[in-house]
Amino acid sequence: MSTPTLDTDVVVIGAGPVGLTLANLIGVRGHRAVVLEARQELIDYPRGVGLDDEAIRTLSTAGLWERVQPFTVPHHVVRLVNGTGQVLATNDPTTEEFGHPRKHGFIQPLVDKELAAGLGRFAGHELRFGHRVTGLEDRGDHVAVTAERLDADGAVLETVTVTGRYAVGCEGGSSFTRKWMGVEFEGKSPSTRWVVVDVADDPVGTPSVYLGADPRRPYVSIGLPQGVRRWEFMLHDDEPTDLVDDRAFMDSLLRRHVPDPSALKIINQRTFTHHGRVAATFRKGRVFLAGDAAHLMPVWLGQGWNSGVRDATNLAWKLTAVLNGDAGDALLDTYTTERRKHAADMIDVNMTAGTVMKMRPLGGWLRDRTASALNLVPTWKSYFTELRFKPMPRYAAGVVVDQVTLTPGTARASFKDGKLFPFVDSAGSASPVGLQFIQPRVTTNEARDVLLDEVTGDWWTLASWGGDPTAHLTAADLAFVRRHRIRLVSFVPETQREWAEKRFAGSPAPVTVVGDPSGALKNWFDVRACGTVVLRPDRFVAAACLTQQTSTALAALKRAGALAEGVPA
Repeated sequence: MSTPTLDTDVVVIGAGPVGLTLANLIGVRGHRAVVLEARQELIDYPRGVGLDDEAIRTLSTAGLWERVQPFTVPHHVVRLVNGTGQVLATNDPTTEEFGHPRKHGFIQPLVDKELAAGLGRFAGHELRFGHRVTGLEDRGDHVAVTAERLDADGAVLETVTVTGRYAVGCEGGSSFTRKWMGVEFEGKSPSTRWVVVDVADDPVGTPSVYLGADPRRPYVSIGLPQGVRRWEFMLHDDEPTDLVDDRAFMDSLLRRHVPDPSALKIINQRTFTHHGRVAATFRKGRVFLAGDAAHLMPVWLGQGWNSGVRDATNLAWKLTAVLNGDAGDALLDTYTTERRKHAADMIDVNMTAGTVMKMRPLGGWLRDRTASALNLVPTWKSYFTELRFKPMPRYAAGVVVDQVTLTPGTARASFKDGKLFPFVDSAGSASPVGLQFIQPRVTTNEARDVLLDEVTGDWWTLASWGGDPTAHLTAADLAFVRRHRIRLVSFVPETQREWAEKRFAGSPAPVTVVGDPSGALKNWFDVRACGTVVLRPDRFVAAACLTQQTSTALAALKRAGALAEGVPA
């Protein structure tokens, strides 16, 4: 039976940042999306306040970073302080491995507005407000999503059905999609409540973030773009939630931070509870979960928004590959395999951070003494300063190839138990497979001092250090490269770029020569026992090998990603 004419390729349920990011990424890669949102407009109150470098890389891929950047402040420093103001730990990462400062503050409603506006670039995209999803049906070769179209007062005007190849639930923690899938939402929901207050015309004026681990009442104070100051205060168990509606009570919370709380211009005030939950699976047939629908985490490390964007980044290229006919259905199973573990790890770290924040007097005293001791040891201090406690996404299973054995679908973190081969010298023992590749500033014949992604593009890349990436490819390999639009790149020292341009001009396939003026790429390869890498569309390393092994690595990657052979259908 032939597939009927469908309304769209992907039905996205929920117009939050994850759904909007996903729809934009689908659009820039040439496919259609319809976004259904129950509300009549985007949420206008701030929620997330932290944007990281990985998310910025995704926004750049979506062509939206320049639009979003004015609503951010780079290099957000986080300091953990105790009840007397003593700094216990400082989180101040200064490296820019992925091309941007590691942490930014941002105003979420303004950023979300730009994400929504970005959909207007794509002729086949729609953002439908006032559409409350009430039904899902997986029909084997496509999905049908039923929604009630609502008027401004919430009355039902009609029931509509939208058909697509796939559906993705991005509608938050109370997700209809997750409930329809019938999957467990595993984890904890601590009873602790917090009140968040956003104030215009920042009355404090200090930038960055303070996490106040005060046993009397833990708090957070955050300097945000456009003169906004955010405070968050923990409510005690004996304080009813409706107490926050009493301005005198709120003034009493703020009085420790400003001379005259009654003069503050409050622009947002809400009460929330932290959650630490993750769905048992992110896929059921042609239906997927992303963002808060898939996992909920406390706000301590500012990773809720960013983790959702990582979901969108991972899922978007895989849906695109299958929609293109470039990969089989098995590729989509790797979405849960890759994203669920990292989301669960982030939840664990956030829950631990919350426990540290809420310590009572005796526990707080022990915490303070321990933190003081740790700050005296450079290695331990850097654990906090450089954000090493934040687990970087590393995909040990999925669309990866083990560096030592070249086994498809799995990747060990290191080969420290023995050298990769007896004849391989390397200063390091960590495998880069499953990790995100760096993004230094580079030079080409056409561009000067640009970020690497601007050169490699947003799809597959096969890159070798110092030589011709086609040198060890067979005719069948070159056909596979053409089939999957894999960009062939040679990384060379800037001093060698002119030579390489001439030398590789006669290669059997086009080679982009990339100069490495800073030495960042040379240093990267120098300690990783590989001369060639294959980068996925999300810039994670799918395979790393000695250059002579490139053909074998490509064959393994083909199996790991269920990638098609032959010409496109």
